[in-house]
Amino acid sequence: MTIDRVILVPLAVADADDMVEVLAGQDLYAFIGGTPPTLTELRNRYAKLVAGRSPDGRQEWLNWIIRRRSDNQAIGTVQATVADGEAEIAWVVGLPWQGHGYAREAARLLVEELTTRGVRHLRAHIHPDHHASMAVASHVGLAPTDHFHDGERLWERVDGGLV
Repeated sequence: MTIDRVILVPLAVADADDMVEVLAGQDLYAFIGGTPPTLTELRNRYAKLVAGRSPDGRQEWLNWIIRRRSDNQAIGTVQATVADGEAEIAWVVGLPWQGHGYAREAARLLVEELTTRGVRHLRAHIHPDHHASMAVASHVGLAPTDHFHDGERLWERVDGGLV
């Protein structure tokens, strides 16, 4: 999938080699929690994700690497957990590439792909101080709700429009 400056490439275990550097900045985890993964941790995680389904088979796991079209540089990821026509979506762009609109372009591609697959209800959980992610969510038609989970606000879009 391609748009403007980014390409979404289906996740492969080998992508861990590129992504370990993309995900290395500690500041990247200020809103999402956690710490930068080691190469081994990332390879193990990707090995589970490329299976494409949760262990119980009830959820489809869709994961893509965001790459710049100009040079194929890995700059982040987008993902969706899909079940029953609904998807929980997320995006992460490495620190050096933030603030350039890459997350917005990648999220737009993700939403277009999910809509093509028949997903009509999209959700994202966003920290209330993460203004950049809120802007990305708004750009793809998600709207904030009054619901919070683990300190993050639920944003939703239903049937291709705002909630």
